[in-house]
Amino acid sequence: MATAAEEIRVGERLVRVSSPDKPYFPERGLTKLDVVRYFLAVGDGILRALRDRPTMLERWPRGVFEGATIATRQTNRGDAFYQKRLPAGAPEWVRTAHITFPSGRTADEVAPSELAVVIWAANLGTLRFHPWPVVAADVERPDQLRIDLDPMPGVGFEQVVPVAREVRAFLAELGLTGYPKTTGGRGLHIYLSIEPRWSFGDCRRAVLALGREMQRRLPELVTTTWWREQRDRPVFVDYNQMSRDHTMASAYSIRPTPRALVSAPLTWAELDDARPEDFDVLSLPARFAERGDPHAGLDGDRHSLEPLLELADREGLQAPPER
Repeated sequence: MATAAEEIRVGERLVRVSSPDKPYFPERGLTKLDVVRYFLAVGDGILRALRDRPTMLERWPRGVFEGATIATRQTNRGDAFYQKRLPAGAPEWVRTAHITFPSGRTADEVAPSELAVVIWAANLGTLRFHPWPVVAADVERPDQLRIDLDPMPGVGFEQVVPVAREVRAFLAELGLTGYPKTTGGRGLHIYLSIEPRWSFGDCRRAVLALGREMQRRLPELVTTTWWREQRDRPVFVDYNQMSRDHTMASAYSIRPTPRALVSAPLTWAELDDARPEDFDVLSLPARFAERGDPHAGLDGDRHSLEPLLELADREGLQAPPER
């Protein structure tokens, strides 16, 4: 028999959690209710990552089990799927942002304004939240620059760390501050808060300029070659993550793998000793309660992109095409 639904108070809202005992990560013994409680425990952090941003929901309504697949544009079949538009039957308090995709089509996408929206989405099976680097008030000009350090197959996290260190050093030379996080896999993301003055194309050009500088400084480690089969170095600086409708899983999102690892914000001081497997649904709540959110400062000063764009100009770099 299905377990009776529970109602959980989240701020001013009562959010219904159906089938709370449904297995979501059976290898870890985690249920849907465990996932909901995890998001509640890191609530301030995940809401900071999502607040007012158009956000695609990655929904795994049957949980994560052996052989589970996610539907893609090519297959359109799977046990999980990406939700780009506001789901039917959403409560009236779930706000949206009106966005335009590269194809010219538009959508009203969930833009979380309170933690209750996160919990409502978790009840729908959402494990990963994919926010745009813009806010609903201005969806054309990013207010975050996101640097994706993407390891090639077979490349370990330990090879990505020195690249992140060099990115930090270079940003400091320019007077910029970045905030690192794990992906839940072998890669690393670095976020910067920027003034919302530039286009997506400008932001891609800025990340490409940074990537080229990393390529010069760490020629044995870094590549900016777009075509995967042509990459001959371990770590790709993926500038196209700053394309419209290209998104990264947010901080505190849960990776849909049996171990329930999460995308964990880090301080620079702990980067050398950190390992992706250290951070999961069971360990993050205690860490958050003890240390708070390492990305809390991301809401602070906004940086200018001009230093990176000046570098791009000197290198004669054009905005890479959206792919």
